[in-house]
Amino acid sequence: MRILIADKLADEGAAFLQAQDDVQLTVQTGLAGAELAAALRSHEGVVVRSAVQITADVLGQCAAGGECRLRAIVRAGVGVDNIDLPTATRLGIAVMNAASASTVTTAEHAFALMIALARNIAPAHAAIAAGGWDRSKFIGSQLQGKTLGIVGIGRIGRTLAQRALSFGMKVIAHDPMINAESTLDGQVPLVDTFDELLSRVDIVSFHVPKTDVTAGMLNAATFAKAKRGILIVNASRGGIVDESALLKALESGQCGGAALDVYETEPPPTDSPLRNHPKILTTPHLGASTVEAQEAVAVEACRALVTYLRGEGMSGAVNVGGLSLDLTDRQQAFVDLGARMIALLDAVVGRELLHSVRITVRGEALAGPADTIARYALAQLLGRHLDEPVNVINAALIAEQRHIDMQTIIAADHGEDRLAIQLQTRPNKGDGSLFASRSGGDLRRRPAAHHQPRRLRDGHGPRRPHGPAHQQRSAGPHRPGRSTLRQRQREHRGDGDRA
Repeated sequence: MRILIADKLADEGAAFLQAQDDVQLTVQTGLAGAELAAALRSHEGVVVRSAVQITADVLGQCAAGGECRLRAIVRAGVGVDNIDLPTATRLGIAVMNAASASTVTTAEHAFALMIALARNIAPAHAAIAAGGWDRSKFIGSQLQGKTLGIVGIGRIGRTLAQRALSFGMKVIAHDPMINAESTLDGQVPLVDTFDELLSRVDIVSFHVPKTDVTAGMLNAATFAKAKRGILIVNASRGGIVDESALLKALESGQCGGAALDVYETEPPPTDSPLRNHPKILTTPHLGASTVEAQEAVAVEACRALVTYLRGEGMSGAVNVGGLSLDLTDRQQAFVDLGARMIALLDAVVGRELLHSVRITVRGEALAGPADTIARYALAQLLGRHLDEPVNVINAALIAEQRHIDMQTIIAADHGEDRLAIQLQTRPNKGDGSLFASRSGGDLRRRPAAHHQPRRLRDGHGPRRPHGPAHQQRSAGPHRPGRSTLRQRQREHRGDGDRA
């Protein structure tokens, strides 16, 4: 496999790749535009940091310029703002990051910013360097007893919370992706809204990705709901804090100070008021910049890339959520079985317009990777009819774009391992469906007559037994002209859905 390191990376990453017998390594930094596209085209994988911009145009040129070998992009770090995820997904290119290696380092930097901001460390140092000694100008605030609000209580947020608690701070958090009343063994209460958090805290620290929801979440309107004199720490992504609103809040006294490691534009313009504001502490995106983190991130990114390209699994997935590619031999056998079943079903469907694909798995061994098995089958089906690359990365997106409803169902009872695939054609194009089912008692190949697909007329699927083991959780009404990208429905017993 050919791998490109396209950004400055710790030497340990390259050393790891050079030690792999099946890797041909190229190190070529500073590429952009057509040169970058050409380099990507001839490599199966690429490792980048934040400097290289893998834009939609670059990926488009890569795919359009002849055979494109690129299968995976790994960001040695956390943020993937420099990679066009929708285009990578459409082209079937996996995007991964190496987030966990820099968790402690990033949390420590946020904590250091908080301490330095509260105790006026930077302006005091500047005064000493300039020959001054006016101690009264730099009276700060004690952290013990203060309330810290953490927005995003993932790996970094939790690590920061642990350190704050050890300093005697009170900590609360807001994270809409956690369905609980508290975290860290009840030490950190969770509040329902960002507004509520702002009204209760003395300091707020952000640890969320930049999305349509989080961009500008601290703005003029939300500043007005905060405690007067609140301190702001942002070591996550630039643009989460509205910089113009921040400057106004500092001028009015609504905000007492801010410590920023990230910015809307990096680097910020040389004349940016953020650079020299007396109430703003700035660092040049140093969150993951320690020797230990850089080495760990480089090796983690390179290991993840090699593992994926070898087909041995995936870690740090960014655009392929829900997939488990490190399948056991038993699970892989069902992936292969699904491919054979799709071939049989497709031979009967022919060129009829497809409306929906429903894949049901049964058995404890198949419940975990159900989405993966279903995605492989879907890729097999679509790939037989399209002249564009289709794989597990982009299969669901292509189905959605073509208004094909995809459902994965996990049967609750742990009977014999079993896979069932049903294809439903468009109701207005000859109503009917095809159904094939195989158990896993013996996965050896059998003559086709033993597993011929059944065609079911009148738009009805196969009859299924009634009872609690076959109750299906509703996915809501189907919207005409729009696919449900992946309705993961689970059949359940009385004790609730399977996790």
